[in-house]
Amino acid sequence: MARRLVGLQAQDARPPFVGLWARLEGLAVEDVHVALAARELVRAPWARGTLHLVAADDYLGLRAALAPVLEQAALGLGRRMEGIDPARVLPVARELLDGRPRTQEELRQDLAGRFPGTDERALGHVTRLMLAVVMVPSEDRWGFPPSSRFTLADRWLGRPPDRDTSPAELVRRYLAALGPATPADAQAWSGLPGLRAAFEELRGELATFRDERGRELLDLPEAPRPPEDAPAPARFLPDFDNLVLGHDDRTRVVADEHRPAVVTKNLRVRATVLWDGFVCATWAVKRTTRKTTLRVTPLGRMPRGAPRGIRAEGEALLAFLEPDAGVTEIVID
Repeated sequence: MARRLVGLQAQDARPPFVGLWARLEGLAVEDVHVALAARELVRAPWARGTLHLVAADDYLGLRAALAPVLEQAALGLGRRMEGIDPARVLPVARELLDGRPRTQEELRQDLAGRFPGTDERALGHVTRLMLAVVMVPSEDRWGFPPSSRFTLADRWLGRPPDRDTSPAELVRRYLAALGPATPADAQAWSGLPGLRAAFEELRGELATFRDERGRELLDLPEAPRPPEDAPAPARFLPDFDNLVLGHDDRTRVVADEHRPAVVTKNLRVRATVLWDGFVCATWAVKRTTRKTTLRVTPLGRMPRGAPRGIRAEGEALLAFLEPDAGVTEIVID
């Protein structure tokens, strides 16, 4: 599933576990731990310059295509970059990480000692994004501690990432996950500009469609395209889920009037509830010593039948997130 989605955003450790659970029957937390320990999954900087949980072979095969996104994010710190030359910083950072894995705080402090007078956080930011690094998993509930250690990708995975910078395969994989789509959609998902040229290069192998507004959409010819009346039961998606962030035109899943409630002013994307394939609510879980509460906040009037379906799926979500919780409740505001 991580391959199917080309990664799941993982700024926080828990959301990708929920994103996988929402899409797979019978997933256990331990299944993800096993894949992390086997180094089949890695958590690393990825699309849009943000942390993702990615299949290891995808990380190795596609990172070079995403390198411009990571470099742009690293260098976009303005005045905080004064005095920082990546060509000097990265070899030192590699030497440090080659010695042992380090947390971001440890790495920043070590680099600050080597490059006095520069912005410590900018040093860490440049290293994390421009050097091929992954996070070291742990036995924590959601696979990683709050302050995770970084290590060199080639040491962790046994070889360095491929050097092919062509975005063609990335576009194919994006369409397999989120097509039919436009070049603008793929750019919003990946953070890579100028993908229209890659779409044109692939046009001969893609299928073409028109949406209700007459815009051209492209897709892989054999990709599944369910009919409009296909069943789409309730689903709980985590913060920053691919489906919500996967297109420039987000009205495909989130109505314009609901976006302010889903995307906060500080650009956090809240956990959402789908009904009939569209975002209809946000959700959060709060655990106290007395009980664990799943609170669902509708974004408008609930469609007929939605509360019952959402409650049933909510019970399954609570069993996944808090299996040892005693008293639980689901509140739909």
